[in-house]
Amino acid sequence: MNVYLDYAATSPLKQQVLDEMMPYLTGKFGNPDSLHSYGREAAYAVTSARDKIAEILGVKPNEVYFTSGGTEADNWAVRKLGRGRALLSPVEHAAVLSALPLRGGKRGTVCAVSADGIVLPEHVGEAFREDTGLVSVMAVNNETGCVQPIEELAALAHARGALFFSDCVQAACSLKLADVLRFADGISLSAHKIGGPKGVGALVVKNGAVLRPLIAGGEQERGLRGGTLNVAGAVGLAKALELAQENREAFCVHAGRLRDLFEEKICASLGKNVKRDGKNRAPNISHLTFLKGGEAFLNRLDLYGIAASGGAACSAHAALPSHVMLAMGRTPEEAKKGVRFSFGAETTEEEVLFAARTIAEAAQ
Repeated sequence: MNVYLDYAATSPLKQQVLDEMMPYLTGKFGNPDSLHSYGREAAYAVTSARDKIAEILGVKPNEVYFTSGGTEADNWAVRKLGRGRALLSPVEHAAVLSALPLRGGKRGTVCAVSADGIVLPEHVGEAFREDTGLVSVMAVNNETGCVQPIEELAALAHARGALFFSDCVQAACSLKLADVLRFADGISLSAHKIGGPKGVGALVVKNGAVLRPLIAGGEQERGLRGGTLNVAGAVGLAKALELAQENREAFCVHAGRLRDLFEEKICASLGKNVKRDGKNRAPNISHLTFLKGGEAFLNRLDLYGIAASGGAACSAHAALPSHVMLAMGRTPEEAKKGVRFSFGAETTEEEVLFAARTIAEAAQ
């Protein structure tokens, strides 16, 4: 049996999403910026997708900007949102952390994090500077699944005159994003994490927040991001987000039950030879550190038919210690031994039990 437990890396395209996209991948091929009927047809599809996303998130349509994915949205926010210094958590995705040197000026600061992977208000408060204009903390960590205290962190940022941005790429299947946007000034999204197509995402920024242009070119996206829009991708993102938020509660119950069963079986088999990482976790992510973990262990799992990850998929080929684990106080050696398992709506109990047995055998 082959078992896919890497939904946090990417998820299969849902049939309902593909059905919505197909007309714009085939017959309805017009450029949404063209003034003739073909263009108007494509423009209407983009407008409808933007309206749907805005309604789901509880924001205005002109606060939704389409991007090529979560990485671009994160880069855009860190580089171009707000004024002054940016303050980031050390457990952010590489798309956030790597963009910090590109912000210009005084660039920014990185705060601390607890050993359990939680960014506390005191961590942000200690790292805050007089010229801090943006605080960025992700809603759900992509490696540990830790859910961060967004309301408290946003309140602290606003009380000190800064904007608050949250990478929500891993949060769309487990958190109600409209609630996040009650507190945050902006969030990022990626379609392929929630059953949508790869290569499309969104940056949502509330009106009134300073957002500078990212890509020079045409007047697309209110003159802030040039380039012909991915019409089918925008349609797919809107449908995937709609399904993810509609099915969120049922998904959390399903994924949480399987995640707990999975961890229970592995921990019972391996005892002190395995450790659960993080607390206050989203129900679909399990990060375990194995005594005999590492790259060879991951390769063994693959040979046994278990697809998992040593961390973020975009960093999987680096063979370096996880920056998230290092920030949580692990040694470089320990930080190489963690494995992220993530569960989807398609995951079954049979797959989880098989995977737990196989992983325990491989770890021994």
